[in-house]
Amino acid sequence: MSQTGIALTERAAAHVKNHLAKHGAQGLRLGVKPTGCSGYQYVVEAAEKVNAGDQTFESNGVQVVVDAHSLQYLAGTELDYVREGLNSGFRFNNPNVQETCGCGESFSVAGDAAR
Repeated sequence: MSQTGIALTERAAAHVKNHLAKHGAQGLRLGVKPTGCSGYQYVVEAAEKVNAGDQTFESNGVQVVVDAHSLQYLAGTELDYVREGLNSGFRFNNPNVQETCGCGESFSVAGDAAR
């Protein structure tokens, strides 16, 4: 994968494909929004359409849609789906993250003045 792309592990892709099939969505939309104690929070939702300015990537059979603003924070990210005990969810392996908050729900990136 290039450093500008987004990749899904096989586990993440299988989970996403299952979810998208149930909802009839076109792909997976990933993004970030300013929030939390560290700066940004990930947004994961079904992509109903691709908007002007969106970037699309294909990974393990899943179309990943990212808006241009979010791509600068997500470039090079690998998305995994993990189970830990009774809990399951996505884990972001994001090379752009400088630090995360104590609760693990938000992150910051180096040199960010966008907030």
